[in-house]
Amino acid sequence: MVGLELLQRLLSEGKVSRREFIAQAAALGATAAFSQSIFASNAFAGDEPRRGGRLRIGISGGSTTDTIDPAASTDMMNQILINGQLGNSLVEIDHENKPIPELAESWESSPDARIWNFKLRKGVEFHNGKTMDADDVIHSLNHHRGEDTKSAAKVIVDSIEEIKKEDKYTISIVLKSGNADFPFLLSDYHLIIAPATSDFTDGIFSGGYILQQYEPGVRAFATKNPNYFKSDRAFFDEVETLGINDVNARTNALKTGQIDIMNRCELKTVHLLKKMKGIEIIRQNGFKHYTFAMQCDTAPYNSNDVRLALKYGVDREKLLETILRGYGSIGNDHPISTANRYHASELPQRQFDPDKAKFHLKKAGITDASFDFHTSEAAFSGAIDAGVIYKETAAKAGITINVVREPNDGYWSNVWMKKPWCAVFWGGRPTEDMMFSTAYAADAAWNDTSWKNNRFNELLVTARAELDEAKRRAMYVEMQSIVRDDGGVVVPMFAADLAATSDKIAHGPVSANWELDGLRAPERWWFKS
Repeated sequence: MVGLELLQRLLSEGKVSRREFIAQAAALGATAAFSQSIFASNAFAGDEPRRGGRLRIGISGGSTTDTIDPAASTDMMNQILINGQLGNSLVEIDHENKPIPELAESWESSPDARIWNFKLRKGVEFHNGKTMDADDVIHSLNHHRGEDTKSAAKVIVDSIEEIKKEDKYTISIVLKSGNADFPFLLSDYHLIIAPATSDFTDGIFSGGYILQQYEPGVRAFATKNPNYFKSDRAFFDEVETLGINDVNARTNALKTGQIDIMNRCELKTVHLLKKMKGIEIIRQNGFKHYTFAMQCDTAPYNSNDVRLALKYGVDREKLLETILRGYGSIGNDHPISTANRYHASELPQRQFDPDKAKFHLKKAGITDASFDFHTSEAAFSGAIDAGVIYKETAAKAGITINVVREPNDGYWSNVWMKKPWCAVFWGGRPTEDMMFSTAYAADAAWNDTSWKNNRFNELLVTARAELDEAKRRAMYVEMQSIVRDDGGVVVPMFAADLAATSDKIAHGPVSANWELDGLRAPERWWFKS
């Protein structure tokens, strides 16, 4: 039995039907009037989801080097295919940025947040007909563990000391140290559950759609899973996902009715899309941000004075106005959004300051500074223009930036984490620990700046287990300060997610933890009747 607050969230997420809601609410002592008031305020009221039809999604963020293995998922096209269509995690993030049960039915922890017990949902069937149990979950989590794993989620599951099977539908996870946010970690889009016999390359998972065709970076086609465990999800009969990296091509495809949904609108023309009949704009304000990542183990970026010079050499306000058209907020050279729980609002905002940039260059012993900045529209929409603007503003500080335009295809395989300085897109994470552990911990697989700071890494472990709110916040504020003043990233701006849809599309409350309703648009949305 769950409480009324969780029951309401499950209703809004489609995890229980109206009939189930009324029955469970009554068992908890709620009146019929209460249930009807919830329905009146629920997103489904007045527009009951309709089943059927083929959803066509035009996606930026696909590459011919993509793979169906969730452990290696880096591009948006694969993320919305694997997470929004084919698979499920133990935990899901709702529109209030709270963890709710998915393949896990419930969980509880020890007082020190070190031991977590998860009750698994019964009756979940994989696409090959096998019923999910504890062995499948352990197999899937272990896919990301071990010294030989190539998983980008290794740093997340590396906190696990042991996974024990208590019974067929219960597992116990013992952590190396306490983690109050552990359920959030299990919502990570890499941690999809597959059958115990799976090698994770066949697309066999438990999601609302079954993969029929897959051409990496080009097209994926999936059909409705008739045995999906969520009775109030996966409304479409078919989902076609098309890799369309060019924003103009995506926009034209939406205008002409070739697709129903597109991500990453062209901000220069979004005001025109807003005026078009039959098209609706969806804005999500979450954790998405752009960085200019420098390899701290490669000269000249191994000098913090060089890194500070480049941080002072960027005009964030101009980038926000020009690249994002105001759809976002300026960054402060750390990855924690104002939407995060422990955002360090008290840190002074770094400003464009050519004099300070010159000071740090001189301190680094550099008099004629020239830097190659690698960028592509695959990094984010407007990334090339951002490089040009950066070049113009940095010149006022005597910094020469050479904007190197890289091909869209293969950018995340051939440029990101390969070139010494490049443009990067981050969807962000719903907790500070997830973001820092994924990309800033010394041994993180996605530490794209090769940055190591002893104090930061000490705090990362300590803050993770701290249950005192004030103490925990103080530690996360210090960590943001350390990244801001020592890290290898310029974080000029946080971007609102702007998607566009046909006005035939309907949906409930939208989650902001990832693009397109937390990557769940194919599962959560439907065609209007």
